[in-house]
Amino acid sequence: MDTLLSLRVLSAVAEHKSFSVVADRMGLSPAMTSKHVQHIEAHVGARLLNRNSRNVSVTEAGAQYLRTVRPLLEGLSEAEAQLTADALSPRGRLRLSMPGWMENPAFANILAAYHDQNPHVTFDLDLSGRKINMVEEGVDLALRVAFKLDEGLIARKLAEVTFQLVAAPAFLDRFGRPQSVDELDDAPMLAYTQVAADGRVKFGGSDGVDIKFNPILVSGNEGILQQAAIAGMGFAMLPNWATQSDLAEGKLEAVLPEIAWPKLQIQAIYADRSYLPAKVRSFLDFLAGPNGLSAALK
Repeated sequence: MDTLLSLRVLSAVAEHKSFSVVADRMGLSPAMTSKHVQHIEAHVGARLLNRNSRNVSVTEAGAQYLRTVRPLLEGLSEAEAQLTADALSPRGRLRLSMPGWMENPAFANILAAYHDQNPHVTFDLDLSGRKINMVEEGVDLALRVAFKLDEGLIARKLAEVTFQLVAAPAFLDRFGRPQSVDELDDAPMLAYTQVAADGRVKFGGSDGVDIKFNPILVSGNEGILQQAAIAGMGFAMLPNWATQSDLAEGKLEAVLPEIAWPKLQIQAIYADRSYLPAKVRSFLDFLAGPNGLSAALK
């Protein structure tokens, strides 16, 4: 028998002093209502209610027992109500992990727009791009352009990220400005771990050709690759989002911009749970919506 339900029945019968009233309110038969009370009495080894054909009263043992049990039942009801509210209405802290190149005005605008619609959700952001254990670290959502899924995680594709080969003007003055991909063989490469850790880059789509750069710096942190490119260390393959301002300011130049450089899916990674909290579910839907990542990445 469900002991928790039996406790709730006992508390209700003691309050209303009627088995029939409680049976009607809780959708139970009078006989089952009585069995629930008997279940608790047998469990504690004491008579908790006096009952006869006309009335019901609480025994001294019952009063003592209910003084302890009722606050617990009320606390449990409050907790269940809060969980239900959290499941239905976005609220609470949303912990996100994402690449450093998402530290830009476009993504900040996405956060601001979402928060306008969901003011009870707060954000805790990790832009280190490091490999994480989402479950152990309590991360709700990770945004990645490449990610090997650990057991118990699932991915949802959100948008396509276009990468661009860039280099500093001073570096290109020394190296030369390539007019074809053949001139890039064995060229010094600042290699992004997620795209070209070995220096090999495919261009021209799935049927394209590989270029084999010479990786002189390899990192999963896009920020250091970008700064090294600006410093004139070599070529870098970076997301368009990360390089827009540097290209506009002349700190970097696009190399062979007509080439179909790699495009990768940015994915939302989250724990495989039957009931996603509303804060996670709603933010996922917002990112995938018309004003989400796809619009920002254009």
